Amino acid sequence: MKTTPYTDLHIKLGAKMAEFAGYNMPIQYTTLIEEHNNVRNNVGVFDVSHMGEFRAKGPIAKHFMQYVTTNNVEDLFDGKVQYTCLPNGQGGVVDDMLVYRVHDDEYFMVPNAANIDKDWNWMSQIADKMGMELGKDFVNESEQWAQLAVQGPNALKAMQKLTDENIVDMEYYTFKILTFAGIPNIILSTTGYTGAGGCEIYIPKEKALEVWDKVFEAGKEFGIMPAGLGCRDTLRLEKGFALYGHEMDDTVSPLEAPLAFIVKLKAENNNFINKELR
Repeated sequence: MKTTPYTDLHIKLGAKMAEFAGYNMPIQYTTLIEEHNNVRNNVGVFDVSHMGEFRAKGPIAKHFMQYVTTNNVEDLFDGKVQYTCLPNGQGGVVDDMLVYRVHDDEYFMVPNAANIDKDWNWMSQIADKMGMELGKDFVNESEQWAQLAVQGPNALKAMQKLTDENIVDMEYYTFKILTFAGIPNIILSTTGYTGAGGCEIYIPKEKALEVWDKVFEAGKEFGIMPAGLGCRDTLRLEKGFALYGHEMDDTVSPLEAPLAFIVKLKAENNNFINKELR
């Protein structure tokens, strides 16, 4: 099984471990109820370093993103995040993902862990046909990043201690590239999969353990606890968030899944794959 930079730490902390998307991941540390309630009421930390990271850049990056995703990339501005999905050309969904607009000609993407290779192969074929150079204009950065999801009503208050940038007033689904825990060029976004508020932090892998220690030190007064993927699932179910392989897959249209809100059919400049199948 694959590991994240935190795998040994999870084992040391006594987490119940299991395979998830090919990774040895923590399912729970204490009980699902305790971890679930702590995220809802205080602050919990999830290791989500198994998630993927892609980047598209260059003069046709926006056109590429507009074609391969169903949401309207034109609605984005620098520092804005968008939830979207990849139509598969047959009416189904390759994957759902987040898209971050860094600049008008640069986009950062976060695909699901189980679909990294699948998404990369699908998107690379399209990028290549459009004349984008793989490894330059479209890049798989999944091996470069660790990621922590710090979730809960006190998450941003705790994380504010680790940066001089104002993050407590960040709007939902926005991001900043900042110095965090003394480390430059960290990506911090006000996103997450719990519905409890908080942020997701993208960390260069070599700095992963250093950031973990500082995150937990900053969160002590707020009752910070590690949380496993078990309560991540109960939290998303409680909020009605979709999960690939459950509410959507290659055979289920995003309109059949609870994803109609990210399929922008009326946007004239949003001629994405499968739009004609509406």
